[in-house]
Amino acid sequence: MSKILLFLGLTWLFGSPFVAILVLLVIIYVLERRFIGLSPSLVRPFRRRNAIAKWKRLLHLSPHDVSAKSELARLLIESKKYTQASEILQGIENQMDHSAEYWSDKGTCSLALGRLEEGEREMKRALAISARVKYGQPYLRLAESFAKSDPAKAIAYLQEFKEVNSSSCEAYYRLGIVYASLGNPGEAANAFRECRLLYRSLPKYMRRHERKWALRSLYHSRS
Repeated sequence: MSKILLFLGLTWLFGSPFVAILVLLVIIYVLERRFIGLSPSLVRPFRRRNAIAKWKRLLHLSPHDVSAKSELARLLIESKKYTQASEILQGIENQMDHSAEYWSDKGTCSLALGRLEEGEREMKRALAISARVKYGQPYLRLAESFAKSDPAKAIAYLQEFKEVNSSSCEAYYRLGIVYASLGNPGEAANAFRECRLLYRSLPKYMRRHERKWALRSLYHSRS
């Protein structure tokens, strides 16, 4: 009823039901992004594209700037341009050999490009330097990459991720997905339930980031 009243009010305000629908969709989108976060950001791709252009201009002026190359590679990874990012990272390996973040980024590219053994070695190197690099994200990337070819290994990596980041609902959600793919609905249901229980136990300031995983777990539990 409230949505109908809002729609009627917007129609009266703008004098057009078409404009009212557009405004209502924008309001729903903003609220969803603010409180749930399942829908993609419409602004982030443009900001990322501008940032990539900025770092490319900087490297044109200073081609040996390692920090600029690292940042550009990170942005290219976010844009799923893994081949370009991998080439940039390959060129700064000698300078960044000590960096866990570097090996994590390099492993992300290798895994995304289907080079699983190489990517696994690079991720393990990152974790050897710092077990909590990027809040344990290498474990998640490894689990995703091996979910189909080696589910047991994927589960092991997810268990390690839970140990590193015990407040992550994402680990339980992905664990449930892997168990479901193995034809083990009981373990999958347990993982999805643990995801929701963990979410309810989190302080309010952490729920915004974890809410989408709890909702996805709820959806899979009922499907």
